Amino acid sequence: MKKYTKYNLYIKYNKNMTLIQRSYLQKLINVIGTSDVKVITWVRRSWKSELLIAFRKYIESTIGDYNIIDINFSDYQFKSIRNADSLYQYVESKYNPEKQNFLLIDEVQMCEWFEDVINSFHNSKKYDIYLTWSNAFLSSSDLATLFIWRSFEISIFPFSFQEFIKYFRYEDTDLAFWEYIDKWGMAWSYQYESADEKNDYIKWIYETLIRRDIIDKYHIKYWELLDNITKYLMDNISNITTVRKITNELKSKWTPINHKTISAYIQYLCNAFIFYKVKRYDIHWKKYLSMQDKYYLVDHKFKYAINWNKDRDIWRVYENIVAIELLRRWYEIYVWVLYNKEIDFVAMKRDEVLYIQVSDNISNEKTFERETTPLLQIRDAYPKILISRTRQTTYQYQWIHIVDIAQRLSDNKQ
Repeated sequence: MKKYTKYNLYIKYNKNMTLIQRSYLQKLINVIGTSDVKVITWVRRSWKSELLIAFRKYIESTIGDYNIIDINFSDYQFKSIRNADSLYQYVESKYNPEKQNFLLIDEVQMCEWFEDVINSFHNSKKYDIYLTWSNAFLSSSDLATLFIWRSFEISIFPFSFQEFIKYFRYEDTDLAFWEYIDKWGMAWSYQYESADEKNDYIKWIYETLIRRDIIDKYHIKYWELLDNITKYLMDNISNITTVRKITNELKSKWTPINHKTISAYIQYLCNAFIFYKVKRYDIHWKKYLSMQDKYYLVDHKFKYAINWNKDRDIWRVYENIVAIELLRRWYEIYVWVLYNKEIDFVAMKRDEVLYIQVSDNISNEKTFERETTPLLQIRDAYPKILISRTRQTTYQYQWIHIVDIAQRLSDNKQ
């Protein structure tokens, strides 16, 4: 199917009503008519509802003989059908056998026993189904346990660097990059003018994520312990992290705690899309190295707003940005250690494999050698990339591509 541009997703964010184009709509368009149930997941304030609105406009403008059954359970008008029987009766009453029926349900988790109804609709093969739900109640891992059907999941991330440039209409990529480092992707914060107001907004999102999406859902008893774990992970993005190490760090303050509690709390943070876990992987032996993972923040602005001095360890932020960008572009990513030297990312998508190192400054000879040596030891033909703040066009050192991070993030290469 050809890309459709007229109704690509446009989001209004600031008081001047700036519009920017996002790419998620095309992912939905590409799977129209498939038997999968399409599920949209997101971190808070990433505008999943606007995606459904844009998708509806696309259907209305391009598909003949359509019938859209559109339900938003956060809207009071649908309060009366927030149970399985009522939802079933409502949808069936709107079904039109003469047309292609699209079922769009926003905040589906607000309907009691919704999974039974969705399973029934899917089995009937009468509806093309699209759902969103809040991670405060359901996580991606719940898909396999709640439903009998295959799902197609679309994860919505905060603004990419490309979207940031479009939003603020930057012409100078270098200037835009430093602003992106300071503000990054939580676009609702852009409506506030002062740094303090922006930080207060980010803190509010953080408190909502922690308290509503985790503490309330999982009935967390030691909420201060959860907060400490979160801040520990924020301070250690891009570092190999083990549950045992965190337990040892915190057990002097929290007794009794154990690695099972720590592991569960970390999983809750990942379920809420605050952190993304990247596993350490042995390519040759095709196995994961257990309990040796990295965790990356969905938006490093949380780190700045909560507990961090942004003038320290900027390379950690660079690596975090690259990790989220790779996930946004649908790569599977792993950490790889070769001959006791770490390669930041092995990124895989279908038959494509990329080996990537990230550094803040490679002008120093020792730093350059440290970053390139692991890549030079890889003897296969897949691309090797060193991403840094070079402020130069891409050049090659032996078989390694040296790429400026701002240029890499701003291009459309997938």
